[in-house]
Amino acid sequence: MLATMDEGDTDEGPRSVAAARAPLSRLCLASRAVTPVADMLRYVVAPDGKVVPDLARRLPGRGAWVTATRAALETALKKKAFGRAFKGRGIADPGLPDLVDALIDKDARAALSLANKAGQVVTGTTKVEAALASGGVGVLLHAADARPDGVRKLNAFARQVEAAGARQVRIVDCFGGLELDLALGRSNVVHAALLAHPTTAGFLGRCQKLAQWRTGGSAMAPVDGGLNGDRAPVRMQETDTE
Repeated sequence: MLATMDEGDTDEGPRSVAAARAPLSRLCLASRAVTPVADMLRYVVAPDGKVVPDLARRLPGRGAWVTATRAALETALKKKAFGRAFKGRGIADPGLPDLVDALIDKDARAALSLANKAGQVVTGTTKVEAALASGGVGVLLHAADARPDGVRKLNAFARQVEAAGARQVRIVDCFGGLELDLALGRSNVVHAALLAHPTTAGFLGRCQKLAQWRTGGSAMAPVDGGLNGDRAPVRMQETDTE
């Protein structure tokens, strides 16, 4: 559905978004298409006049919406769409896509840290294998810079336990080893397993948003990985593929 009028360029504030009846859709500044908010990011004008992302959809003031992909945001910037939406009040910095990438990435790592604090993360090849054998693993996590042979070994073992009736395991490999160290408060993390738990589901949801942002997929369905510049892929898939 394409919009032909400009009245929907901004919302009336976070209360109007929260009060709206689901499912809610908004006008994307980049495509001019009416899109579900689950697949979008909200932007507002900060007190200093700069356009900033509102990931939690709670910042005050009128908000403008863009499909939650880097490509869509870059298109909105090229079209100077924020200036039109905010009636010339907002200054959209060229570095806005990098800021959004960093914030979504940070949000995903924070969710990983929360799962760890809840006691739902095990690290180290031996402990990960034992967790997989128990059938209770929801996510198999590899450092983006892990050795390929180690990744293949654990993926193959996950397929083996799945074939024996264990739950399906999702694979995520979008974070470097140092990022995993910081998120988990441990040294030299290469492989980890997240047990089936609500905090693990929260981590997967945020990884899905990161995948959507970098690859252009939908937040409503699983997304296979892809590269965006020199960033590591966001890979979320079942273990029957590598």
